[in-house]
Amino acid sequence: MKTDMLANTGTMTKTHTLATYHWERYTFAQRIGRFLAFLAAALVVSWALVRVDIYWPWAWDAPAQILDQFQRMYPPDWSVLPRVLESLLETVNIAIIATALSVVMAVPVAFVSARNTTPHPVLWWLGRLILVATRSVNTIVWALLFVAIFGPGVVAGICAIAFRSIGFLGKLIAEGIEECDPRPVEAMTATGASRAKVILYAIVPQILPTFYAVTVLRWDINIRESTVLGLVGAGGIGMILSSAVDFLAWQQAAVILISILGVVVLGELLSAWLRRRVL
Repeated sequence: MKTDMLANTGTMTKTHTLATYHWERYTFAQRIGRFLAFLAAALVVSWALVRVDIYWPWAWDAPAQILDQFQRMYPPDWSVLPRVLESLLETVNIAIIATALSVVMAVPVAFVSARNTTPHPVLWWLGRLILVATRSVNTIVWALLFVAIFGPGVVAGICAIAFRSIGFLGKLIAEGIEECDPRPVEAMTATGASRAKVILYAIVPQILPTFYAVTVLRWDINIRESTVLGLVGAGGIGMILSSAVDFLAWQQAAVILISILGVVVLGELLSAWLRRRVL
């Protein structure tokens, strides 16, 4: 009896240790998968570096060449500033006209490309094809094409930027149309309103913020793109920059680059102000 009591006492006074848990963000299989993904990415980058023909002595010598280039550009030749400002004004005008032209062309394509406003599935595919085709071709490539058609000058630059902008504007506006609240559309349709009135009074008010936002954003992008179109003869500041580089007039090129930077910064500030005012 006494032995049993001692045995029970020993059982009651026995201490129990709490189990410890170690939290891990990923399981073992997930860690192996992530490691294999990083390894595959490293192998792809390594393969690309091996396949690309890079003359490494020039790459290692780049910092010295950059320093030498800046020394050639100093001091800037400010005597060319009037001609530079005239070309900058032409560049800004190219961006403004091209943006306006692209809006006129992109809005109908956007309504055709949206599933809830397209008149027919065939037109939907056609609209999507236009958006993809105009967006997939780079602005410089468009500029080369239009320079061959219209010759060197601002017309080629305007058409290049406008056609490139159709895909950007049309895609974002079409997505905004598809995300519209369907309840106003259903309400107007139930009253017997025509399709045109449904679009005008139920869909257009909903997409106006998106329309303003993407238009201002695209204008800001077009300001940047229009500064380099002159390199292929499509007008603007790029033409005199190309001429300065060809003749090794680095001090004049410095003034041109400073002016381009100033225009881009002013364009960014103006677009930010417009977004605050409009949205």
